Amino acid sequence: MTTELPELEALERIIELGAGWLGHRVVCEVSLQGGCYPVYLITLGNSAPDVPAVGYFGGVHGLERIGAEVVIAYLHSLVMRLQWDSTLHRQLESVRLVFMPIVNPGGMVLGTRANPNGVDLMRNAPVDATEPVPFLVGGQRISARLPWYRGAQDGVMALENLAVCDVVQSELLARDFSVSVDCHSGFGARDRLWFPFAHKRAPIAHLAEMQALKAIFVQSNHHHRYVIEPQSLQYLAHGDLWDYLYLQACENAQRIFLPLTLEMGSWLWVKKNPRQLFSRHGIFNPLIEHRQQRVLRQHQLLLVFLSRAACGHRLWLPTAETRAQHHAQALQDWY
Repeated sequence: MTTELPELEALERIIELGAGWLGHRVVCEVSLQGGCYPVYLITLGNSAPDVPAVGYFGGVHGLERIGAEVVIAYLHSLVMRLQWDSTLHRQLESVRLVFMPIVNPGGMVLGTRANPNGVDLMRNAPVDATEPVPFLVGGQRISARLPWYRGAQDGVMALENLAVCDVVQSELLARDFSVSVDCHSGFGARDRLWFPFAHKRAPIAHLAEMQALKAIFVQSNHHHRYVIEPQSLQYLAHGDLWDYLYLQACENAQRIFLPLTLEMGSWLWVKKNPRQLFSRHGIFNPLIEHRQQRVLRQHQLLLVFLSRAACGHRLWLPTAETRAQHHAQALQDWY
């Protein structure tokens, strides 16, 4: 018998509500406890290959349900607005929006960080760190019974990761410009926006473009509370999925792909409600309803911003004349 997964039920209701506007398909299915859980891809907007795209991902770590809920809340808002918002209809003529809100349904059902096979999807890509990583946290191959398990040496990537890679390759990397955000929780008391690399401390090839994206976000949202930085400033890790996909994107020098990871600072929720420490879910999710609603609201601004930034990317991307200045500023800020 299939165990109920409220987030999956909510997503399927949104797909029904958005019939006529949304495209959707099951990119893989995860078998667990006698049941089968679909991993959905939902698309919205212009499918023409010459328009930019934004990818929204969540639920990669099953314990971090709030990540999936943030993406689902944004998708629900879009479907509701499509019923009356003519400005949104015009915007969607010039952008492609791609959603995988529940990448790891098996982990969400089990209440585990890893997938049902014990594999941490964010330590599973074929990328090895070039410098020492933190013990266990940086990825390990000792045992699937321990956290941060990378999977077997020289093994094929997990089914869920293969599905993400297929979607990113076909929907994002096939375009001249794309950006993505993968929603997580659990790191510190601040909300952080990370970008590659996680496997080494060297700057990415598109450092100037990332600095320009940060600049327009800060200019447009002066009172934001995000720390925007490369993940390597915090720690290094093996097998980072977004490092792997970014490196794939760099094989075509004419195209730009800017992957972001949102790490919602769950320590703040624990500080406000210390009893959450005694709940495995409470360490990674706001358990009190009004705090959950606040989190769902506050990150919508970021998700909306990314869609608009993609639409107008030609207006803010560095030019040949300004690229060196952006690169120098980024080096000063982050390296």
